[in-house]
Order: sequence, then structure tokens, then C-alpha cells
Amino acid sequence: MKVLVTGGAGFIGSHIVNLLLEQGYETVVCDNFSSGDRKHIPAGVKMYAVDLDSPQLEQIFKIESPNYVIHQAAQVKVALSLNDPFTDAASNIMGTIRLLICCRKFAVKKIIYASSCAVYGEVGDCSILESFPIQPLSFYGLSKYTSEAYIRLFHELFDLSYTILRYSNVYGPRQTSSGEGGVISIFSENLLRGESPSIFGTGEQTRDFIYVKDVAAANVTSLHQGENAVFNISRNEKTSINQLFALMNTITNKSQTPNYLPARNGDIQYSRLDNSRALQLMGWKPIFDLQTGLKDTLTYYQKILSN
Repeated sequence: MKVLVTGGAGFIGSHIVNLLLEQGYETVVCDNFSSGDRKHIPAGVKMYAVDLDSPQLEQIFKIESPNYVIHQAAQVKVALSLNDPFTDAASNIMGTIRLLICCRKFAVKKIIYASSCAVYGEVGDCSILESFPIQPLSFYGLSKYTSEAYIRLFHELFDLSYTILRYSNVYGPRQTSSGEGGVISIFSENLLRGESPSIFGTGEQTRDFIYVKDVAAANVTSLHQGENAVFNISRNEKTSINQLFALMNTITNKSQTPNYLPARNGDIQYSRLDNSRALQLMGWKPIFDLQTGLKDTLTYYQKILSN
């Protein structure tokens, strides 16, 4: 079986590629390398440097004939989406539409789509179910949900199978210090350099952090599970930014004090996803707790900063 991974040189995508290879899948990567890094892709994996909204994409499908597509490529910066909604939509919506057209034309069996907790917006301090109202606070959240709607309609009209995965805040090795959910990579670099990081707002806003290897496992599981459905991918655990910083201070044996700045537009106060549907219907569950994942992540950044 051949799997094409869009954004496969990026933070999450490269971990998915690693796991696919471990499980014996033939794997092809499409990435425009705007944030992805070629060194994340193992030798021998075929890579195409291409934007999803490029006409070249169809030629790649013609050459490779993938059985499955895992769609990770996206514009993921909330601030950019607010300042430049056109660029956000061009990447996240138009790129997805071109990909879906190729999936239909070349008889792809299934597409796995990376969506986001940003589609829910602000719902209060509770565990969010997939059935909750969609009310994004940013154009990023809106563009991710619009792509979900296109995927569902491609299924209804053309029988293209799908699984949509709405991630909580993903963290781990290879994450850049920009983009959605990048707070852990930012804190890691700050603490290891002996710098004081900035916290926007009071720091009492909460997030549901999930380790990237658990997210990769959810994607690979979705190739043969979770048919034509939407799933939250999370730990269903809330951690405030202040608690996160204190834990990372402890792990690194630091005693830094953060700088508090005004809250940013588009930031959600509370975000925690109920993952029971994925556990029950997909047979997936997260195995990395926050402390274990943070230790692995900090070890990675320590190596990067020492080189």
C-alpha cells in the first residue's frame, strides 16, 4: 500500500512518515518546505517540492498512484490568518480542494485530514465533544472547518472515504517555535538558553497537550479505522500555561520568571477535547503523559541547541 503524506517534511508529518515506514507502508512526501525540513525525511523516501495549489500536483498523483492520502500540509499560524486571511484560505482551503480533486480523479481509497481544536472556538472550561457547535475565533479555525466541509461533500457526491482528526495542542521534537500550539517549543528554547519566556494573558488559560507520536499513531490507525467520521485527538487533560511553565522549570532545573503580556486576538481561553469517541471507535489511545513527552522534547531541543 502506498501513502502520500502532504506536509510530510513538517513537524507532525515527518513523525507520521517515520511510523508509516516502520509499519511497512510505501510512502511518498509532498511538501513546499516553507516550514518543513528535508533532513526529517529518511533516505530513500521520494519527495516532491510542490505547493498543493499547484497544477503539478496532478502529475504527482499520475506518477505515484497513491492508495491513501494523509493531509497534513497547512498554514497553521493564527496571527497570520487574522492579518492575511487570503493567504490562509489559499493554502488551507484551495490547496485542500485541489488535493480532493486529485484524490477523486486517481481513485484514492481514503483521505485522512488534520483539522484542529480551533474550529470549536470558545465553549468554556469543559471537555469538548465532536458534536459541539462550530464557532471559530480565527480565520485559521474557519479555514480548517471549511476544508472539513469540502471533504464531507466529496464523500457524499463522489464516495471518497475520509477520516477527520481534530487535534488538540500537539507538541514534541521537530516543532518550530511558530504556528498553532508552539508554546512548548518556545518555552523549551527559552529555558534552555536561560531566557524568560513571554506568556500572553494571565497564564490561567488551559490547553490539552498531546505528544506528536500519539498523533502520528492516530493518523496511521485511521487508514483502516474511523470510516467517514470526525474524531478529537487529545489526552482530554487540561493544563494551564502557568502549570506548564512551572513543570518545564522543574524538569530543566531552572527558576525562570515569565514576562506577562496582553492576551492576543484569536486565542482561546479554554481548550480541552473529549477523546472518548476515538478510543471507542478507532481503538486508538494516547500513551505519552505530559511529563514523559516534555522530557523527550527538552532532550531534543538540548541536542539542537548544543550543535
